[in-house]
Amino acid sequence: MDESRRDRDEEGRARNARPRDGLGRPLPYGTPGVERQPEGVVRSPGETVREAQRLLDAGMPFHAHEVFEDAWKSGPDEERELWRGLAQMAVGLTHAARGNAAGGARLLRRGAAAVEGFRTADPHGIGVDGLIGWARELAGRVDPSGSGGAEAAGPQEAAPAVDAAAEAPWLRRGDRPGE
Repeated sequence: MDESRRDRDEEGRARNARPRDGLGRPLPYGTPGVERQPEGVVRSPGETVREAQRLLDAGMPFHAHEVFEDAWKSGPDEERELWRGLAQMAVGLTHAARGNAAGGARLLRRGAAAVEGFRTADPHGIGVDGLIGWARELAGRVDPSGSGGAEAAGPQEAAPAVDAAAEAPWLRRGDRPGE
């Protein structure tokens, strides 16, 4: 790549300015894309949950992951694992929606494990127990072998992509019908 054409931000750091689709995949320059999430936004926990839920409901889990990542980086140390785990679950849903079953399942399981310590607390009204169940159930559906793609039986077939909006979790406890 021609170094003079690299995308840079105001401080000179490399930033990819290519347009993206709703699942965060890069599109060719000049192609209309989905507006990217601004980076480094400091939100209250309630604002974080509301914005992430809006993006998840819209089938944009990659963008929701960026919202959780902002909370992870700017929030108190004692909540970093919560926000990191939620970001991993959102990226897991992103990969599953892109048809990457092994990567999606691995990240869904990793995110569920990261939030285990918050299971009984439901911080900020987040239904942690329900999210753990959702992530593990979806991981089992998209990669039922549970191997993360490590089968020795030969090349894997591409997994069918899941519908990100239809599979979006409810973040707040009590938001699911019947809870």
